Formats: sequence, structure tokens, C-alpha cells
Amino acid sequence: MSAGLAPRAKTGPARRVVIVALGVTQILAWGSSYYLLAVLGTPIAADTGWSLSIVVGGLSLGLLAGGLASPIIGRTIDAKGGRPVLAISSLLMGFGLIVLGSAHHLATYVAAWLVLGVGMGCGLYDAAFATLGRAFGNEARSAIVSLTLWGGFASTVCWPLTAWLLDAYGWRGVCFAYAAVQLGFSLPVHLLLMPRLQPRSNSGRIPEIQPADPSAPAQRQAFMLFSVLVTLGGAIASIMSVHLLTFLRMRGLDLSAAVALGALFGPAQVAARVVEMTFGNRYHPIWTLAAAKGLVGLAVILLLARIPLAGLAIITYGAGNGVWSIARGTMPLALFGPSGYATLIGRFALFGLLAQAISPSIAAVVLDRFGSDAVLSVLAAMALVNASVTAALWVFLARTKQSGQP
Repeated sequence: MSAGLAPRAKTGPARRVVIVALGVTQILAWGSSYYLLAVLGTPIAADTGWSLSIVVGGLSLGLLAGGLASPIIGRTIDAKGGRPVLAISSLLMGFGLIVLGSAHHLATYVAAWLVLGVGMGCGLYDAAFATLGRAFGNEARSAIVSLTLWGGFASTVCWPLTAWLLDAYGWRGVCFAYAAVQLGFSLPVHLLLMPRLQPRSNSGRIPEIQPADPSAPAQRQAFMLFSVLVTLGGAIASIMSVHLLTFLRMRGLDLSAAVALGALFGPAQVAARVVEMTFGNRYHPIWTLAAAKGLVGLAVILLLARIPLAGLAIITYGAGNGVWSIARGTMPLALFGPSGYATLIGRFALFGLLAQAISPSIAAVVLDRFGSDAVLSVLAAMALVNASVTAALWVFLARTKQSGQP
């Protein structure tokens, strides 16, 4: 099913420089957008008088905007490479953070998050994966794994930095400081160190699915199966990231204990990615996908098993989420090849980001009315569906190999 190799970058910095540069800007992009309200949410609510749910709702609107823009972003990367799109991301994030720091009215606050959301769509993992896939073709897997290792440090680096800036300059000063980072550092890095690629005109397709093509039904089946995984994976990840401390506190832990246990997530995520980076080239990405879905499902079940296993559950979830980020970038490359890869990533990102935008609010309603066990039971059911879909995708790959399709 794989198409021919994508064109490699003809000019620009070496591969390692590209990965390191993109890794640093990924840390800063995640820290100044997706992870921002973890520290600033309560101070913004206290200063403005808006409810915390309204403040956090800004991020949901941003994710929604980013998700809707993702297909266009993917097609643009396929056509022109990731360099201009990543540069636009820095511009949008910088401008959005300036507007956010200046927001005294709710309409301005919402507008800021809509701009930030499109910036996230242009600059976070999906766009970064698409950039590497477009630049390095079939050899992009190791680059994607290396990039997620960098990205795993985003909360570790930026949460303390944000807290320090908050104490020194207030939440508005934090926004202006991160805006300066995006415009003064990330923008020139993207312009100077990302590969310059020749434009191509045959982008925008899931590689050549035509009604007369005998492989088209199989490609559609693979697309649908992986779309389910991305959608449910995005929903589970966003619910866990938003409500994990609440789950722990409803188990009887105080806030300090819950935060201490929650801190296990980051190291577990990075450790799992190190294992994948060390051994990943020795096996097909379907093994990474199966490990991710199995570990996430096991973590949810362990959380249902109450406090004594909470630490193990968080470590297990961190490891599963860490390798899921890798599988999300490498499985489409293995299924469809590098031709049209960026467009595919954009389409999958639409499903994942929409799920991330909507699911935490729905989970909050269920949590308020029925408690944490109800939410965790729903998550367990979603994890079971994911496991079933992963098994179906594994069978699909085996049948494809037996049929001799490329």
C-alpha cells in the first residue's frame, strides 16, 4: 500500500539539527499553549471574575479551531513543506498570547484562544510529524520518535517556568513573555533551521485512492480503523489530563498527595519513549500501537481498583500515552507510505482535536452527577473498543501482507 519515497530535503540544515531545533520549539509551543492554563487557569479566574470552567473553556475552543483547520494545514505541508506552516504557528501563537495578556473582556479572551488554537494546529505534534514525514519520507520514523522525546519534557520545563514568571510578573506578564519567546526565538528558528523543500502540486490526497484502484477499499478500511483509534485516543488523553487529579482526590487523596502522584506521569512518558527510540526500529509500528492501547487500558482498570494501585496506574498510563504519541505519527507512515502523509496527519488530527475539545466537558458533567467510577467505567469501555480496533488493524495488516500488496 505504500507509495514511493517522498522527496528528501535538498537544502537546509542536517537532520539532527532539524530534530533538535524542532524539539526545543515543541517544548516552548506546548508550554505556551496547551499546558498554559494548568498554571494560569486559577489566577486568570481570580483576576477577571470569570468562572474557572469559562477560563478553561477557552482552551477547548482553541482545540476546536485547531482541529477544524488541521486538514488545510496538512495539505499545505504536503504542498510546501512544514517550514512556512511552523513559522505561521509562531506568529499566531505570539499574536494570540499578546491578545490573551491584554484581555479584559470575555470576547477578547475567546478571540485570543481561537488564534492560539489555529497556532496550535499549525505547530504542535501533528504539524511537526507532518513536517518530518514530508522532509524525510520513509526514514521519518526515528525522527518522529526523537521529537516526542523532546516534547515529553514540555510540562517538566514549562510548568515551573510558568509558575516562576507568574510569581514575578503576574499572569498577563507570563503571556507577554511567552509571546516574546514565540516571536523572538521560535519564529527565527523555524525560518532558519527547518528544511526548504520544493513545492509539489499532487498533494491533498490520501495517496491516490481512486474508485477503480483495487487497493482503495483496503485503504479506506485502514483509514477508518485508525480514525477510530485517533478519536478515542484523543478523548481518553484529554479526559485523563484534565481530570486525573480529580479522580485521585475523589479516591480520598489530599491535593499534595494527588499532585505528587501526578508528577509520575511525565517521567513514565519519557522513559517509554526512550525504550521505543532504542528498540523501535526492530519491529513494526503496530507493536507500538498495541503496547500503547494495552497500557492505557490497563491504567484505567488500575484506577478503578482504588488508591493502593494509583501510583502504578499513573506510571502505566504515562508509558502508554508516551508511546501512543509515537504510534500516532508512525502508523500512518507504515500504512500509507510517505506520499500524502502530511495530508493524512491533518485529517487524523481533525478527529483527535475535536475529541480533545469536547470530551473533558462531557466528562465533567458525568463526574459531577455520577462520580469518578462512572467516568472511569466509560474510559474502560473506550479502551476496550480501542483494543478491539487495534486487533482488527493487526489482522488487516496480516491479510495485506499475505495478499502481497506493497
